[in-house]
Formats: sequence, C-alpha cells, structure tokens
Amino acid sequence: MAKEIRIKVDDETFEELRRRAADDHEEPDQYASRRLTDDLARTRFLEGAKAFVEEHGQAFADRFGTGPSSHAA
Repeated sequence: MAKEIRIKVDDETFEELRRRAADDHEEPDQYASRRLTDDLARTRFLEGAKAFVEEHGQAFADRFGTGPSSHAA
C-alpha cells in the first residue's frame, strides 16, 4: 500500500522540481516520488554491490584478474 510523506523545501528547490517534472510531463509530486524511489533503488543496488565486493572481491580478482588488461577465461 502506498504511503504519503510530506516534506518542506525552499522556493528554489520547488521551482527546480517543478521545471524538471514539467520536462518529464509529470506532476511535481509524481516526479518527486519517482526520483525518491529511483534513488533508494540505486542506493540498495550500490550497497549490495559493496557487500558483494567485500565478501567475494578477492576470490573474483584471483580467478579473473583486475583491470582492463585481465582476461576472463
């Protein structure tokens, strides 16, 4: 179920939000919701990638090498 949150932003931030929403043919609240959701998804992805590297990074590097000169086999 969708939840509602209310936040206060300064006039300059709101105008930027309004302009960007208009560029994407969305209402400001829809645009803000989509951007927040996308940002949180990106954050979860990056946290997962970091956890993978911390847990498996050395084994991956040992197997496949590092950098552009390495060759996956």
